[in-house]
Amino acid sequence: MNSDSKRRHVISRDNLPAGILQLFNDKYPKGFNDLLPDLVKYSPGINPRTGKQIEPFYAVTLETDTDIYLVKIKVDIDNPEDVERWLEGEEEAEVEEVAGTTAAPDVNDTLPDDNISQYGGDDDSSDS
Repeated sequence: MNSDSKRRHVISRDNLPAGILQLFNDKYPKGFNDLLPDLVKYSPGINPRTGKQIEPFYAVTLETDTDIYLVKIKVDIDNPEDVERWLEGEEEAEVEEVAGTTAAPDVNDTLPDDNISQYGGDDDSSDS
């Protein structure tokens, strides 16, 4: 059937009918890693019926003999504020406070096995 005469649907992955869900799972057996190359961001604009802005979404296309499905995929996007906090090191400080590791290590402490030469042996073939 010509793709111009196929019915078109926009549907969330969570709401796929069983048969279409099986087709989706067959096409993307490893999940997100498989569908990543096919993932497209759509910015539909304004809904003509309500006049409200439609939020952008990510989707992949599935095609059957009679229909074309635009399957919405939920994608968590990095929050710019979280990225900025991470870059400034604030997030690490918060994690350390929670974990109780804010105390600075003693400069005079040494590791018990800091002498690497004790691990060498006569059977090391890289010394030849």
